[in-house]
Amino acid sequence: MSDRTTLDTLLDLHGTTYAEEAGIRLRDTPQPLYQLLVLSHLLSARIRASVAVAAARALYAHGMRTPRRMADATWQQRVDALGEGGYRRYDERTATQLGDGAVLLLDEHGGDLRRLRREADGDDGALRRALQRFPGMGPTGADIFVREVQTVWPETAPFLDAKALQGAERLGLPTSPAGLTGLAEGRDPAVLAAALVRTALDKDLTAQVRSAA
Repeated sequence: MSDRTTLDTLLDLHGTTYAEEAGIRLRDTPQPLYQLLVLSHLLSARIRASVAVAAARALYAHGMRTPRRMADATWQQRVDALGEGGYRRYDERTATQLGDGAVLLLDEHGGDLRRLRREADGDDGALRRALQRFPGMGPTGADIFVREVQTVWPETAPFLDAKALQGAERLGLPTSPAGLTGLAEGRDPAVLAAALVRTALDKDLTAQVRSAA
């Protein structure tokens, strides 16, 4: 089985970004970018990705799609929405962090994450450090955000973090960003990254891809 066949099979079976799974129509506009920030925060915790996605969808369903709506929601409303999505282990702390982060985004950036993009000016390190100023957004959360946002912020691409490269190794694929993007032949790097991360998080996917390839 060639590396190209393996990668094509992986992308065909699991080429869905986490933003897509959470119902975010990602564009370079304030609302979907904020929704991605929330999702990245939730995904960065030690909790199943499916639970984080469900919790994000519950927050959005309860109207918390913008930093203003998140900040205006009560702490209990945020807790209840997180719990509805199954995000119970970290719900109280996360509800506080989401509220504080929304206020920070409004106060310092006018609610618009594109300002971070402009300030970073193509420097991934600067962008990741800026993202980590939001409560609860450590290095893992910043990596997740950049991994997904490269669809609409192409200057960050290709961004394949350690978790994505772990998935590539599990499949016996090249473990360098250049090698992987070369194999992907122009496919969306965010889709590539998400598919590799899914493999890293679920050992069963490796066998599934190899069986289908």
